[in-house]
Formats: sequence, structure tokens, C-alpha cells
Amino acid sequence: MLRDFKQEIKDLETLHLRRQLRIVESPSDTTITFEGRRFIAMASNNYLGLANHPTVKRAAIEAIEQWGVGAGAARLISGTMTPHDQLEQDLAQYKQVEAALTFGTGYTTNLGLIPALIDRNGLILADRYCHASLIEACRLAKATLRVFHHNDVEHLQTLLKKREKARPILIVTEGVFSMDGDLAPLPDLLTLCRQHEATLVIDDAHGTGVMGKNGRGTIEHFGLNPRDVIQMGTLSKAIGTGGGYVAGTAALKDYLLNTAKAFIYTTAQPPAIAAAASAAIRIIQHEPARREKLWKNRDTLHTALTGLGFQLTETQSPILPIIVKSSETALKMSQALYDAGIYAPAIRPPTVPKNSSRLRLTVSSEHTEEQLETVVTAFWKTGKKMAVI
Repeated sequence: MLRDFKQEIKDLETLHLRRQLRIVESPSDTTITFEGRRFIAMASNNYLGLANHPTVKRAAIEAIEQWGVGAGAARLISGTMTPHDQLEQDLAQYKQVEAALTFGTGYTTNLGLIPALIDRNGLILADRYCHASLIEACRLAKATLRVFHHNDVEHLQTLLKKREKARPILIVTEGVFSMDGDLAPLPDLLTLCRQHEATLVIDDAHGTGVMGKNGRGTIEHFGLNPRDVIQMGTLSKAIGTGGGYVAGTAALKDYLLNTAKAFIYTTAQPPAIAAAASAAIRIIQHEPARREKLWKNRDTLHTALTGLGFQLTETQSPILPIIVKSSETALKMSQALYDAGIYAPAIRPPTVPKNSSRLRLTVSSEHTEEQLETVVTAFWKTGKKMAVI
């Protein structure tokens, strides 16, 4: 007999954990449309406004005219086209490494990368707050998995000292943590890697395009050598398109295209998306004012929200999570803001730990001063009404 899942859905509803889709009737921008009504969007990872940029759209349109819509096959069969090769060259140059390899999504990039790097004989040490795709990838690798306390270098060092000698080790972390907005202590992690002959893998999905003097990510932010780590990231956030990538040595690329199942057995990314991503990377490198405006907007909103008394995480990025603890409070506050014309969805377990539900705001370079003022006013009124501040 087929399960109808009604009881499971009811249980989620009771716990304030049921999620539902909303149909978006507009492009990704600082405003968003639901059911014909416009809202100020505070939940997009389109940090630099490139998802709807005319040059990026034009690159995609021209690529469709030349290359068609789909690639037709996996990359190793007949699916690798000129836009794919060009994007990988652009990513390697941008990240200042020898080579890059692209995947269909950021999630599948991790599912392909981690199991290819280590097997059941190895040890993976992963930050507790790593993205679900990283944790799933670690489990898929079948290596021994140990989780260290979030950004706790001492706990990591303790786990490293307990390892069996000569055992391959991966240390896995995000560069910018997606739900808290804080940064991994990469210099300390890299030091431990050198001491214990471990490999550092960094998911820089939220750092790429945002962190560092030139927007190259958290590696640049900390002044580290990109050749000392393995970086992965997505093309769907600051780059504004879709897909994922791994950046590192030419040998790493050659190895992964022969061993990463999520690459080998997947139809290639649409060539138009690859062409659009290349255009976006060029904009990021040639228009630093976008990133400067992003950080100005971020600091403006962060100062205003903390000044009102909201409890934020120790964020160091344009991700501004407001902690309200209970899932019920988060849902009610999100709905009140929605009624006021602000789209700021509630983030609840299992995405975040229990009793840490939040409203996760993300800032864009394209938000206007007037929009941010409207957001602050709405949060002040809602926070007072719900006794959050």
C-alpha cells in the first residue's frame, strides 16, 4: 500500500517545520512579486545583482543562438562545448589557480568532489555547521567522519592528535557559513593541515565574488595561497547563474573528471549558463564598485539592526541572521514582515540547530538606501510588537 504521508505532514505542521513553495512572478532583484504584490526581497544570494544584469542575459541569449539550449550529453561523451571550456579558463584565472572543473550544481559538486578525494580508509574532519551537501558528501565517501565544534581550532587539533598515523585526512569547512554569515579560521586550519599532512577543502559558495579585495573569496580575504587548498563553490550566488566548480591544480582537474561520479554521469550544464557565468565573472573583476556598494549596504543594515537591539550572529559577511530561537516566533515574525511588504523567510531546523530559528537577511549591492530604511522600520515595528527587542 502506498503511503499518503498525511500524518508526517501534520507532524511537521505541529512543530512549525512545514515548508511550502511560493511562486515568484518576477526576476531576481531587490524586489520580488508574489500573487501580483511587490515585496522588498531580503532572502536572495544574488549579492551583486548579476542574475538579472543585461550583459549576463545577453551572453546567455547569444549562446543559445549559437549553441542551442541543452548540451545533449555528459561532458566526457559529447557534451563539452566551447562555453564550458571558456568558463573553466575564466574560473581558473579568477581564482588564480591552474585549472577548474564545473558541475551542474553546487550540491552535486560536493557529492562528486569529497568521495573522489578520500575512501573508507581515510578520515574526514568537518565543521559542525557545514552545509548539508558537504555532510552528505562526507557520508557518501564512507570514510570515518568526525565533526568538530564550529570554528573550534582546539577541538579540531584534539581530534587530529587522536588519528591513526599515515591515515589520509580531509579537513572540510565552508569559507563563509551560509546560515551564520561568519568566517572559518582558514589560516589556523591551514596551519593544522601542514602539521598533520591533511588536505583542506573549502566550500566558498558565499565567499566567491564577495570576500577579498578583488572578490576572489575567503582565501584572498585571509591573504592565503590558493594553491595550498582545494576550493569549490557555486555559480548561483554572487555570479548569478547556476552550477558549481572545483578550483585547484591541473592534476586535480584531470583526476576529478576521471573519478567524480557527479561529473561523469551527468549531462553537461547548458552552454548558455556557462557563457552567462563567464560574463558575470568579467563584470565582477572589472566593476569593483559593485562589491564596494554591497559592503556599504551590509554595514548600514547591520549597524541599524544591532542598534535596535536585535540579536545577530557573529556575522562577517552580507548574511545577517537575526536569532529569534523558536520556530513559531520565526514564522510569526516572517508573516508580520510579509504583511508589511518585506520578504524575509524563517529559517528553522533542520537547516539550523534546535532553538536557533532565525530570519536570515541577505543584502545586495542593488538595494537602495530607501529600501533599507523601509526594511529597518518594518523590523523595528515587528520586533517591538512581538517583544523580540
